[in-house]
Amino acid sequence: MDMNEESSEARKLKCGDTSKCFELLESILDGEMDNSKKVLTEKLAKCQPCFEHFHLEQAIRDLLKNKCTKHALPAELADSIRKQIQEIK
Repeated sequence: MDMNEESSEARKLKCGDTSKCFELLESILDGEMDNSKKVLTEKLAKCQPCFEHFHLEQAIRDLLKNKCTKHALPAELADSIRKQIQEIK
C-alpha cells in the first residue's frame, strides 16, 4: 500500500481551523518557515483537508511557474508596466 494511502486512513476528515492551517501550509510553500519539512510532514499526516490543499496549491504553483517562465516578456509590455509603476509612485 502507498504511504499516502496508508496515512489517509488515519487522517481526520475535518480540520479544526482550515484558514490557519492553509496559511501555515502556504508559508511553508513560500519557504518562509524553518523546520518546514518536519512541520509539513506532521500536519499532512494528521489532516486530510490540509493534505489536499497542500497538494492542490503545490500543483497550481508548479503549473504557474512552468507556464509563466517559458515565454519571454515582450519589451513593450515590460516598458508599459514600468511606466505605470512610476506613475503610481
